[in-house]
Amino acid sequence: QVQLVESGGGLVQAGGSLRLSCASSGRTFSRYAMAWFRQAPGKEREFVGAISWGGGTTHYADSVKGRFTISRDNPKNTVYLRMNSLKPEDTAVYYCAVVARQYYNGGSEASAYEYWGQGTQVTVSS
Repeated sequence: QVQLVESGGGLVQAGGSLRLSCASSGRTFSRYAMAWFRQAPGKEREFVGAISWGGGTTHYADSVKGRFTISRDNPKNTVYLRMNSLKPEDTAVYYCAVVARQYYNGGSEASAYEYWGQGTQVTVSS
């Protein structure tokens, strides 16, 4: 069974940085694209960014482009989200997710992702 466990969330001041981690188990990590989504109170879940199975391709939501970076360490079965220049509007629960199919880039649609972590809270104070 696939498990995704996020960590690294917390409280940070505006302009600060955090790095989230998502550890995966239960399948061959290096064959699957991964993504990060977030959900703020009272809002729908939204795409943050995604990374291909090999790590060579990434894409981001316009709202985080230039501030957030996704990377992965396949031998460690872990994907990361580095967040710089954080803003109060980045406050949300952040989720990692893995696509359903091997060697498939899931894009920005949540429906393409099969397994999700439990989420980690990020709070940015002004």
